Amino acid sequence: MTQALHVATYNIHKGFSQFNRRMMVHELRDRLRVLAPDIVFLQEVQGLHLGHVERHSEWPQEPQHEFLAEEFWENTAYGRNVIYDHGHHGNAILSRFPIVSTHNQDVTHLRFERRGLLHCAIAVTGWEQPLHCVCVHLSLFGRSRRRQMEALALRLEELVPEQAPLIVAGDFNDWRNSASNLLADRLGLTEVFGGAAGRPPKSFPCSVPVFRLDRIYVRGFNIDSATVHFGPPWSRISDHAVLSAFLVADLAAPE
Repeated sequence: MTQALHVATYNIHKGFSQFNRRMMVHELRDRLRVLAPDIVFLQEVQGLHLGHVERHSEWPQEPQHEFLAEEFWENTAYGRNVIYDHGHHGNAILSRFPIVSTHNQDVTHLRFERRGLLHCAIAVTGWEQPLHCVCVHLSLFGRSRRRQMEALALRLEELVPEQAPLIVAGDFNDWRNSASNLLADRLGLTEVFGGAAGRPPKSFPCSVPVFRLDRIYVRGFNIDSATVHFGPPWSRISDHAVLSAFLVADLAAPE
């Protein structure tokens, strides 16, 4: 069976514009719904912030991932990474298809920089085996990123069958492109813009992208198209561009 998937990854900057000038969570929800991917990988998702609730009359009462998904993406997963007295934030996955399992792995290397890998198995309609999705937001520091990518590789080698469809997406903070070698050579992943050995797209800052921070890696898919969404209106919402891709998988239908 051939099935196309539309996926996107977005660092949403906790629902604020660049430099935290404006609360943009309502505009963010509207734009994501216009884009309308089947599966969304989100980073810097605000699960709770008591201060924002008091200061902003239109701040959503529910966690951001639930607010963004409401009545559009039926299934959500959230991985709490950074916890403080007034709230917490982390990664999230929104899906049109059922999420059958979820696990958030703590891959913190530096105490002041909490990080996690949100791994979900998703039951795509008509597929014999689940689609494995991992949402990542890696360290700003090279040594920590290498440790976190090693943890990612070990987890996927242990838990995800080689023939299972796989998507790893998020904010890699990897402007030197060291992730591609490990993910391509060790795990057989392909970056949707540059291919197995190519260069990922520029995605930061969103107004005029210069740095190659955000990625979508896949295994078990053909890439139909991939787009960097930057400039207005996206640049008014977050400091990162949105990456999206249309993917095609040839999978056996269940008997």
